[in-house]
This record gives sequence, C-alpha cells and structure tokens, in this order.
Amino acid sequence: MFTDHHDRVFAFCFSMTGNRAEAEDSAQEVFVRAWRSLKDWEPDRIAALSERAWLHKIALNVVRNRVRAAAARPPQAASDGALAVMPAPGRGPESAVEAQWLATQVAGLPARQREAIVLVSIQGFPYAEAANLLDRPINTVKSDVHRGLLALRRTLEREEVLAG
Repeated sequence: MFTDHHDRVFAFCFSMTGNRAEAEDSAQEVFVRAWRSLKDWEPDRIAALSERAWLHKIALNVVRNRVRAAAARPPQAASDGALAVMPAPGRGPESAVEAQWLATQVAGLPARQREAIVLVSIQGFPYAEAANLLDRPINTVKSDVHRGLLALRRTLEREEVLAG
C-alpha cells in the first residue's frame, strides 16, 4: 500500500500545505495512522477498501489538524518555496514558473476552495468522490471548485494587465 500511494499522498499534502517538510511529516503520519487502523480490521473489510480514497480522507484530516495546530503556534519562516504542483514533463523552464505561480495562488485560496481544487483538479478525483471525502454535498464541491478557479483566473488576468 505504501509504495502504491506514497507519491499521491505526499503530493496531496504538499498541495495543501505548500511546505515540503510539513508535507513529508503529514504523509508519514497518514501511513502510520492507516497501518494502526488496518491491524484491527477484518480481512473482508480490508478487501473492500478503496485505498486511494481512504488514504486521501486520512490525509485531509491530518492536514486540517496540522494547519489548525500551526495557526495556534507563533509564525515561523516562510515556506520552502518548492512546487506543490509539478510542471508537465518535457516542457521548458516556463512550465516550472507556471507551476510555482499556480502553487502559490492555490495555497492562498480559502481552505474550502483549496481542498476542492486540489482533490478534483490536481489529484483527479471525480466530484462525487471528492464530495464524499470532504463531507460536503456534490454541488457545494462543484461550487467551491468553480469559485476557486474563478479567483485564480481573476488573479492571472490582473497580473497580465500589470505585466502588459
């Protein structure tokens, strides 16, 4: 299970936190929680498990808890600036710049929109599955994705006007 899902869980945590160290700690905590939980389950229940969705649900809760705890602590140094959204393979340096811009903008969205966009647009979950993971109605998730993408589009248009 670890090798099959580690990269996706790490990428999810990274997209949600924007910090490599925090994402590594979160991903590790996800798999520790999953392992501890599985040892008490019946084999039939394990066989019926959708590992990807289950691990992302754990990851979402871990990240939410860590963000909540971080908000209660005094501020630290800024994020390590690493990419939370990886550039497309085979593309030039502009792809890395675009991915960095997107990662920064997604991290600045309200939590509800950020969670929905990361699950649907970055991780590729269908709306219904994302709604289930977020414990929200499907139309709310669609609305959160729409509003988040609209905010990203407005920011891009503003920056193009300033640069142009």
